[in-house]
Amino acid sequence: MLLSLVASHHDLDLAVLERLSSDVHAVGRELVRASSPVTGAVVLATCNRFELYLEVDDADQTPAALAAASQAVATRSGYAPDEVMTHLRPLTGNAAGEHLFAVASGLESMVVGEREIAGQVRRALTTARRDGTTTSALESLFQAASRVSRAVEAETGLGSAGRSVVGVALDIAERGLVPWSEVSCVLVGTGSYAGASLAALKARGCTDVRVFSPSGRAGQFAAARGVRALPASADLATELAGVDLVVACSGAAGAVLQVDALAGARSRVGEARPLTVVDLALRHDVDPGVRHLPGVRLVSLHTVAEHAPAEHAAVVSARQIVVDAAEAYEAEQRVREWNPAVVAQRTRVLGGLEAAFAAMPEDARDERAERALRRRTRALLHAPTVRAREAARAGDAVSYGEALAELAAVAVPTVPVPTVEVSSPAR
Repeated sequence: MLLSLVASHHDLDLAVLERLSSDVHAVGRELVRASSPVTGAVVLATCNRFELYLEVDDADQTPAALAAASQAVATRSGYAPDEVMTHLRPLTGNAAGEHLFAVASGLESMVVGEREIAGQVRRALTTARRDGTTTSALESLFQAASRVSRAVEAETGLGSAGRSVVGVALDIAERGLVPWSEVSCVLVGTGSYAGASLAALKARGCTDVRVFSPSGRAGQFAAARGVRALPASADLATELAGVDLVVACSGAAGAVLQVDALAGARSRVGEARPLTVVDLALRHDVDPGVRHLPGVRLVSLHTVAEHAPAEHAAVVSARQIVVDAAEAYEAEQRVREWNPAVVAQRTRVLGGLEAAFAAMPEDARDERAERALRRRTRALLHAPTVRAREAARAGDAVSYGEALAELAAVAVPTVPVPTVEVSSPAR
């Protein structure tokens, strides 16, 4: 059974999400490796959501799975298990699948239709594979979510304009900047968000970009993308004294730019130029107090949420695609779950027929007669097989049971044994 536990910017403050997301992937590994009813786990953690997708032995084990998940998250977040469960919204079955499809399509994002989330969904599955926590059911679900995401973009155009959290943040930042071709920028971070940010900066015409990484990976990242790197030993606050824009998205544990350090660096250069700070890290790469410094403007995830574009007609179409896809996925899953009983009855009949043929003496077998009997037997099985699978697709347990009973009533055909005439001896 599929169980998801969902927390997002729709319901919670980003500070709460930050605490819930502490050491997220260890939660998935712990749940699967411990003696709990959870057999598989994929963790989806982004700047504005924390979601666990779990495969549980059966529905009766749901309370135990919820308790295990809340304890694992509580251990890392500092919240009590009961408090964790007030933050996580449980979804099961079709509701869980539909939610993931909507998330992957950008319909649940701060910026509706943003495209970063599609890659984050794929990477969540890749991480679960690496950690050994995924299952065939979770693989199927996440791969389906990626297909739905592509269908939404192809059929509605949602996301084709390149809207994203990064894009909206830079649109907001642009209002207080010199022309992009004149902007001097420092990019903090080397992860996926940093790559998306750099691409967005270049698309706007910003070419003066230097990369800083608190983990020391700036050199390789910058060289691969044709920009410059700051040495890991550089004083970030001092480097920012002469630039127009900093885009921070490293996700480091703790702020890499403190308000006191930036204030000191700016005071040392006298009339420091205006600085726009874009902080896209959930854990705040930049001390939020920098917004109070003279000449400094802060654009954070909270700012993005306040300025995100409203929904429009494409979103309505996209949501219908998601609903239809979720229903179709659920129907196919039911067919797979209910089909073994159908296959067992067909195997009983057809396998029994083949066993009867195999038991006949070779010189007594008639290939034409065998083909005809196979055709008649398959014809008897065809109609109830189709009805059983259609009933499974529709979730009609009564009709499914009736069709299965009809299959069970089909007996293994009796294989006629040809009569061999024995001629009388001549007199």
